[in-house]
Amino acid sequence: MAECPASGVRIRATGGDAASGLRALGIELVNCGEHPYQLNGYPVLHVFDEEREPIMLRVVNGAREITMGFDQPPRKITLAAGERATAVVLWRNLVTDSTVVATNGEFLTVAPAAGQPAEEVDPDGPIDLGNTGRIGVSAWKKADPAAPVPTRPARPPAPSVVPSSVSPSDSRL
Repeated sequence: MAECPASGVRIRATGGDAASGLRALGIELVNCGEHPYQLNGYPVLHVFDEEREPIMLRVVNGAREITMGFDQPPRKITLAAGERATAVVLWRNLVTDSTVVATNGEFLTVAPAAGQPAEEVDPDGPIDLGNTGRIGVSAWKKADPAAPVPTRPARPPAPSVVPSSVSPSDSRL
């Protein structure tokens, strides 16, 4: 495993999910240092394009403007060495105005809080914001210590069967 940063915490993505235009990306902060680490609030996000130029967008604390069910208020939490906290990044691939160019982010950085060092995390695909100009993030919450440490799902294998649009040759001919 990678060396613990000077901040004493490591941040990574735990995998994404996309359905009907709603996108969700899990993020995890691990206290890899030797001292307790306190959190109280929301991760700080920055999205960048393929040339690593910042994308101007509004980061919404909570998800009220994006979806329902992720608006738990922040709580002060203390992570002992080895403990984890999680949050969810949410956005919609939605185009509501054909005169506004759709935005795709390629890179994402996450900081534990304002003024803290950010780490680049793998967004598990493009951050396809459509033309909404916003992304949401849930508050940090302490991970259940009994829950297994998430691993990124493997990419699905390439199809090994003949595509349905191609008919196999007929052996009766």
